[in-house]
Amino acid sequence: MLVACSGGPDSLALAAALAFEAPRAGLRAGAVVVDHGWSAGSADVAAAAAATCARLGLAPVDVVRVRPDGVGGPEAAARTARYAALEAAAVRHAAVAVLLGHTLHDQAETVLLGLARGSGARSLAGMPARRGPFRRPLLTLPRETTAGACAEQRLAPWTDPANADPAYARSRVRALLPELEAALGPGLVGALARSADLAREDADALEALAEGLLTAALAAGPEPEALGPGALELDVDTLATAPAAIRRRALLAAARRAGSPAGALGRRHVLALDALVMAWRGQGAVRLPGGVSGRRAYGRLVLAPPAGPAGTVSS
Repeated sequence: MLVACSGGPDSLALAAALAFEAPRAGLRAGAVVVDHGWSAGSADVAAAAAATCARLGLAPVDVVRVRPDGVGGPEAAARTARYAALEAAAVRHAAVAVLLGHTLHDQAETVLLGLARGSGARSLAGMPARRGPFRRPLLTLPRETTAGACAEQRLAPWTDPANADPAYARSRVRALLPELEAALGPGLVGALARSADLAREDADALEALAEGLLTAALAAGPEPEALGPGALELDVDTLATAPAAIRRRALLAAARRAGSPAGALGRRHVLALDALVMAWRGQGAVRLPGGVSGRRAYGRLVLAPPAGPAGTVSS
């Protein structure tokens, strides 16, 4: 097993716990320290975190430098680069899991960020305890517990200045959370985390129903015409029988399957596709991110790379 350790109190407490528990469970345990290179001293911080992990008895300990230059802003780019580095380390060391130090407070912040973005139930579901190789064993514990664990074991965690930098949305939410709890009463952090659990259950159920609807709409359609790789044809009548929440999730999944990037698809795109199903008035094709288009023809909804026909309209 590997632990992702930044040197902060949460991941350092988790690293110490893994170092203690792993040999008793017959497991090898190592650590991965990801250096985002955001500041001149980031290499020193990463080296110090790696040295602490080694002193705790974790081996191997990798320090991986990444360049968070992807799309979606600095926070999203850093997250994408970090998870890619951790997945690569898991493959490199044949690890069965990578432990992440997210706590109850991180979960509450994630829910608030999802509310602010208006992104629906999946966004409000927060972070799952398990996804792929990743595990988050501290999601039910507050930050006070991890800070106390570090103090009790005389570990000196690093405080990331970015956590208090108002330039980052999560930092602003982190600063606001104590004020919200003071205004609304104690227990807000736990209540937000419970809301995430409930939203995740609902999102999982709706997405399973949507996947079934998409399968049925694909099977009910006629033989697909030669539209090229990745093209989909969905039976409109099958889609129209489903409740809006399920139908629109199915349309979102279909657009992604046809090649439209998930991060670029928004509600306006889904509503435009839904109008081709439920409010058909002979309107032209809907342009989707990634060069995909949706159009209605002969009782079918066709999702394919657009040929650029005259009369197409952008959603």
